[in-house]
Amino acid sequence: MARVLLLFGLFVLAAPASAGAAVREYWVGAVPTTWNVIPNGHDPMTHTVFPAAERIAHTVLYRRFTRGWRSQFRNDREVSGDNDGIPGPLLRARVGDTILVHFRNFDPARSHSMHFHGVSYAEASDGSYVPGFSGPGGNVRPGKTFTYRLQAGPNAAGVWSYHDHSPSMHASISGGLYGALSILGRREQRPDREFVVVFSSLMGHQTINGRAYLGNTPVFHAKVGEVVQWDVLAIGEEHHTFHVHGHRWVGPEGGVDVRTLGPAESFRVRWREDAPGAWLYHCHVEGHMGHGMIGLYRVSR
Repeated sequence: MARVLLLFGLFVLAAPASAGAAVREYWVGAVPTTWNVIPNGHDPMTHTVFPAAERIAHTVLYRRFTRGWRSQFRNDREVSGDNDGIPGPLLRARVGDTILVHFRNFDPARSHSMHFHGVSYAEASDGSYVPGFSGPGGNVRPGKTFTYRLQAGPNAAGVWSYHDHSPSMHASISGGLYGALSILGRREQRPDREFVVVFSSLMGHQTINGRAYLGNTPVFHAKVGEVVQWDVLAIGEEHHTFHVHGHRWVGPEGGVDVRTLGPAESFRVRWREDAPGAWLYHCHVEGHMGHGMIGLYRVSR
């Protein structure tokens, strides 16, 4: 078992006291794309083969861009949740920061938006569509733009979801239009490794970051001695349970190695890695794991 290091929700690693607030700016677009839930086409546990019609979808996903949406950032395969589509790009900030998210809707057919959990904002930056009340930020029409102004308040440290909340919300979320916002405490150090895990259903499969079954879901890597942080989120209409083999963390009642999430819930846990090997991580709802919600975590010396 990995050595218990930190209380969940209470991190004790300290950054220099001089760490100050900043303005963090991001350019994000809702981009039509084709997504393959099972790129290798099969489940190695049961040897089931899936035809293209059961694993390839045309959808709209969040992508991060350079300033002014000039070009998309290249996805860094070594960074979990970077810019590969599901989830959308991991947006980072620190308690006290102002976050400006400049959004453009590249979908020629439907309106979209961005609604953020865990942060503070004025009504105009809520990003949710309310007929007769909401402004343009909740209903960004094809080709249009909007800037969301957010504040990471004193209680914002943690990991939070963001997602479409426009008139297209239900179809968009079921198609993968969501992402994560990671906020450090004012004096909290960044972990050596940060892994984003989003549980959701897509095309009838149970997915981790929009992929299903071993060989398709993310493979996370760490080394003994590193501090790793898992950002775990659930999106959709189902409850899930997060479990990593050979590891545990500390909760209010003591040691924990499984935690339940409902729709739109999220949490983060940290430990200092001391368990080399190849470990499974998965949703412990057995039917979900059997339908694809399982991945591999490799720890080297």
